[in-house]
Amino acid sequence: MNNAEILIIDDEPQIRKLLNITLESNGYKVREAATGRDGIIQAASHPPDLILLDLALPDQSGHEVLRNLRTWYGKPVIILSVNNGEEDVVTALDLGATDYLSKPFRSAELLARIRSAIRRNTDSTAKAVIESGNLTIDLSARTASKNGKPLKLTATEFSLLALFARNAGRVLTHQYILKEIWGVAYQSETQYLRVFVGTLRKKIEDNPNSPALLVTESGIGYRFV
Repeated sequence: MNNAEILIIDDEPQIRKLLNITLESNGYKVREAATGRDGIIQAASHPPDLILLDLALPDQSGHEVLRNLRTWYGKPVIILSVNNGEEDVVTALDLGATDYLSKPFRSAELLARIRSAIRRNTDSTAKAVIESGNLTIDLSARTASKNGKPLKLTATEFSLLALFARNAGRVLTHQYILKEIWGVAYQSETQYLRVFVGTLRKKIEDNPNSPALLVTESGIGYRFV
């Protein structure tokens, strides 16, 4: 059991009830808001450990709520919405959403995403060395090794790998990655990014053709596992 507190911002009473039962039965403390305004007020007055946010709210869009939250709230925000179009997903992730689940969703998957998001947020306090499988990344020394053997990475390849490692488990959009590594002028150069990801996969994956560490989120971006 745990004591993490979760704020649900969703205007559907049935969804809030379902989430409440699911979360409380797994040890979480739960608060609810039926509008974007109420959700922002509750988050500001008593910041929760994680927010579950619907995109279709009666007073303002979830994207607007998320944009407001991200000016001061740094903890995980998971989007729950029937709007699962690529544009909605990319917009939410670019605005700072930690993860995205489409309604209807499975309770087990939601709980797994919540645990992962809270754990990443707790572990993200300037962790210098990150391990994933047989891969070790030293962010301070800007080095990486696989099975204990140093990897020969270019400066750009390491910067790309470090960005993924710092955001492990989170979907990063093409535009976000391009902006962070190459700058705003490159945000539309998705083919450019694919080439670098392909090269990086050849160095870090056991099977680059079936990647297990750096996986593709079709039409959206990439997720480092």
